[in-house]
Amino acid sequence: MAAERVTRAFWPLWSVVFATLALLMLGVQDMMAVEWVWAIAAGFGLLGIWALARGIRSFHLPRIEEALVRLDSTMKGNPIQAALDRQAVGAGDTASNAVWQAHQARMRARLAEARAVEPDLRVSRADPFALRYVALLMLSTAFLFGSFMRVESITNIGVGGNELAQGPAWEGWMEPPGYTRLPSVYLNDIIAPGFDVPEGAQITLRMYGEVGALSVEESVSGRPLDEGQAQETAQEFAVAQSGRIAIDGPGGRIWEIAMIPDQAPEVLREGDIDVTYDGEATIPYAASDDHGVVAGTARIVLALDQVDRRYHRLIDPEPLPALEVPLPMPISGDRADFSENMVENFSLHPWANLPVRLELEVEDARGQRGLTQPELLTLPGRRFFDPIAAAVIEQRQALLWNRANAAEVALILRAVAHEGDALFRKQIHGEQLMAITRKIETLARFDSMTDDLRDGIAQDLWDLAITMEEGDLADAMERLRRAQERLEEAMKNGASDQEIAELMQELREATDDYLRQLSRQQQQQAQQNPEMGDPQDMMEMSQDDLQRMMDRIQELMEQGRMAEAMEALRQLQEMMENMQVTQGQGGQGQSPGEQAMEGLSETLREQQGLSDEAFRDLQEQFNPGQQGQQQGQGQQQGQQQGQGQQGQGQQGQQQGQNGQDGQSLEDSLSDRQRALRNELNRQRQNLPGQGSEAGDRAAEALGRAEGAMDRAERSLRDGDLPGAIGDQADAMEALREGMRNLGEALAQQQQQNQGQQGMADGGDPTEQRDPLGRNAGSNGQVGTDESLLQGEDVYRRARELLDEIRRRSGEGERPTAELDYLERLLDRF
Repeated sequence: MAAERVTRAFWPLWSVVFATLALLMLGVQDMMAVEWVWAIAAGFGLLGIWALARGIRSFHLPRIEEALVRLDSTMKGNPIQAALDRQAVGAGDTASNAVWQAHQARMRARLAEARAVEPDLRVSRADPFALRYVALLMLSTAFLFGSFMRVESITNIGVGGNELAQGPAWEGWMEPPGYTRLPSVYLNDIIAPGFDVPEGAQITLRMYGEVGALSVEESVSGRPLDEGQAQETAQEFAVAQSGRIAIDGPGGRIWEIAMIPDQAPEVLREGDIDVTYDGEATIPYAASDDHGVVAGTARIVLALDQVDRRYHRLIDPEPLPALEVPLPMPISGDRADFSENMVENFSLHPWANLPVRLELEVEDARGQRGLTQPELLTLPGRRFFDPIAAAVIEQRQALLWNRANAAEVALILRAVAHEGDALFRKQIHGEQLMAITRKIETLARFDSMTDDLRDGIAQDLWDLAITMEEGDLADAMERLRRAQERLEEAMKNGASDQEIAELMQELREATDDYLRQLSRQQQQQAQQNPEMGDPQDMMEMSQDDLQRMMDRIQELMEQGRMAEAMEALRQLQEMMENMQVTQGQGGQGQSPGEQAMEGLSETLREQQGLSDEAFRDLQEQFNPGQQGQQQGQGQQQGQQQGQGQQGQGQQGQQQGQNGQDGQSLEDSLSDRQRALRNELNRQRQNLPGQGSEAGDRAAEALGRAEGAMDRAERSLRDGDLPGAIGDQADAMEALREGMRNLGEALAQQQQQNQGQQGMADGGDPTEQRDPLGRNAGSNGQVGTDESLLQGEDVYRRARELLDEIRRRSGEGERPTAELDYLERLLDRF
């Protein structure tokens, strides 16, 4: 009880003491005029006197009676009070006396269970704003970043303080490079005669008092120092070698510096290169660095001295720049020592299947580079086994070698196409080849083959060769049906296990070929008709599903259950046919729920775009001109970003128009924020799923999003960009929560109304996709673990973004708000 009363009475006093000590340890008194220091000291003194008087007035030692009451309240039945009580009624009655004695015995037995009461030191009621924790945080920060030696400077303030402040004194700091992740060191606290310093560390020294009273001698930077430079009051230099730092004069100090060298990164090409059937190459490598590799590049140049210079290569090739491919970096984890695979497909490059020299280069944060010795190899590319397709590819490469070969290429292609019926499996292939040949002849005759025309012809030749090599979708479907029929016939006629295994392998290969052709055709259709949407979204079956079905069929055949195997094969045929029908179906009208989800998704994308523009504007305020320097890089990245970057481009055009009208960027952003808030308000009025628990949660979350947008609008109008960015982040988080809840409400509604017609119309929530193209999952909720993109590009893009975030977070000159934002991104990802 005494501890509780001391804590509650004197918490303001020790809070004042903690705050005062923290400010002194951080050296705040050295950064202010003497008058301000005295004024603040007087304020803290008065505050401390008030806190002491308050504590003395409110504190009193606990009495025995209070302790008994406190202990008695912790036990059931208040046994202490019962033991002190006397019988007031029925003292002369035998039965009453017996009851009273039993009661007294029970209460005294409970007294044996008494335990010491734990003190309750909480003072939250007396300190609702948690000021005591603020003082404790200040003191903790002072212990980490301050020094007790700075407290002594307060003794220089007072009578004669001006003279003392001008006396010789010094301060120093050692700041390691940001990529080392080492803390800064306050040199005044270093008493040891020497210590280790990483290479490139920045030494900062400040001398106070009469100029010349203190001087610096150092041999770690390699710079020459004359007498005038040694006596400068402010000195900064980087550690480039081991040596000595000395501060000569009153209170001076000497250190022997041992520099920790920053080793250059190393990279090694290791392992064999794997090449898939379609020419995709996997090139393994390993890299290491003492502080981590930040970037890497694979540089490929043509080994002209190793090329077979016969036929179309008698003439020199057209000059092409070195082929540079960014090396993939680990997305997370340590980059000091790692192994990775560079996955690329060079089949379309003019040097495909020709001798090249490969050189890998990596770079660390200091800018040091590590190189491999040039390795002679054949640039991996797709190989063609159909003789006509191989001939077409050979002439394509001759055309890309030098366009001066165009006339000879056209002559050879005409000779190949002369006997079309005998060489081509389909007449249309010969017609396509003749059309391309005539185009090459015309351009060669008038010598008007530009780079774009040559690249277009090369692409046409490539597409034709692929079609002849693999066939089209109809050919793949025909092979698949033939393999299914042969397998079914073998099961009926009792074929041997070896024959069935061979036919099963044929079915697997035909299925893979069909899926490959189907995917390629859909991609071509999507490129020709972007409004058709992502072709991957139209696939109703995955290759894993088909693989499991074929494994089941083979297992049934091995067990001799031919009837069940034939039934499973029939189901597989129906599923493949349904997949083909799905490809030909057109889009159906959207339901109100899908329209609402799509509208909210668009609102979320626009809010993200506004937030990005506000962040770039904030960045431009602190780093003028940086956006212009990075414009070229942004344009290259923009070609890989699809519709998301197109939306930002439209926003950029709107921003430019606002600037032309004389409207400030903040006003433009605030107007667009208001329009977006009004749009969200309109969407909330027609929100489906109302009345359900999930629908109510969605409405509540969208209401919070609208409120955050309103606050962001006001912040933008006031020019408070950091506050606006925070409000926009809250709005986006609330929008995402609202979309998740709306997805749950729609899924529940679909399950309630699900029937035969609903299944026929695709009402199964497991078949629905969210506005970003992901499967909704079994319960229809928005958001799954399915990735939005497939292939290596998405991982490379993620690595590029993470590398850029790391690079910017290491630039100390950036504003604090931006560095905090980047640190939060690194902590999250």
